[in-house]
Amino acid sequence: MSEKKPRNVVGDLSRREFFAAASGVTLATLFANTSHAADLPALTETDSIAVSMGYRSDTTKVDGKKYAAHKASQSCSNCRFYQGAAGDKFGGCQIFAGKSVSANGWCQVYAAK
Repeated sequence: MSEKKPRNVVGDLSRREFFAAASGVTLATLFANTSHAADLPALTETDSIAVSMGYRSDTTKVDGKKYAAHKASQSCSNCRFYQGAAGDKFGGCQIFAGKSVSANGWCQVYAAK
């Protein structure tokens, strides 16, 4: 009988998810901040990277049991990775390179500005 190895975890992220997020940040910096949200396709909750990061387009619909770190005051618009301007409904995100996210969205990589 094989023994299960402990899962390598950084916070609530597995090693694979952490490196996926890190590579997204790297790609976003290479992509540059020249794209406007209107030029970017919207990230959907079913995109594979969105699923792995727990992205929801509406922060009020985040599963609090699954994502215990989520707070009602957290949204993409006040996250350090969000690239939209104040008042924009959508904006670019360093985590989800090449996609726009809802200003009212949330993911588990959230970090306050």
